[in-house]
Amino acid sequence: MTKRILNRREFIRGAVTAAASVMVVGGATTIMASNEAWAVTLKVLPPDQAKVLLAVTRHLYPHDMLGDIYYAEVVEAFDTKMQADDTLKTLVAEGIAELDRAYGIPWLALSEGYQVDALKHIEASKFFQTLRGHTVVALYNNKNIWPTFGYQGSSAQDGGYLFRGFQDAGWTMQPDTEASPPAYTG
Repeated sequence: MTKRILNRREFIRGAVTAAASVMVVGGATTIMASNEAWAVTLKVLPPDQAKVLLAVTRHLYPHDMLGDIYYAEVVEAFDTKMQADDTLKTLVAEGIAELDRAYGIPWLALSEGYQVDALKHIEASKFFQTLRGHTVVALYNNKNIWPTFGYQGSSAQDGGYLFRGFQDAGWTMQPDTEASPPAYTG
């Protein structure tokens, strides 16, 4: 009997897969946490396509510290776009079919490495670029994840960062005194 040792990435991927499931509830596709703490209902995407888009969005911008809810919200926002644009429905169906053809089996059945490789093969396609563009905006505009990355939000309404915490981000290098004057108290 051979034991297979999972690396950290494979373990997390397995945990992520178990954490959210895609199902049909009351005739609508629903992405739901395994503990039923949250659910996202889709209007257009069928379950098989929703599963693929959920996995692709995580591959595009992988952050182990983010839960599936944030990626499900990205898929939900894409589903909303699809309601208003029939060409997106065709684009998604054709894009997923292209992913499935990459190795001759369904893309979701591939290991993570082969999934990423299949995505690299289609990265110039309209499907990939459309989903990538949507994901970057929908994911990083989500104010609920900003604290996870240490982003405090916009400062324009407060006159910018220069005199209100420009140097307080813990993950940046300490700037020279000359580059970061003391806080303005006027």
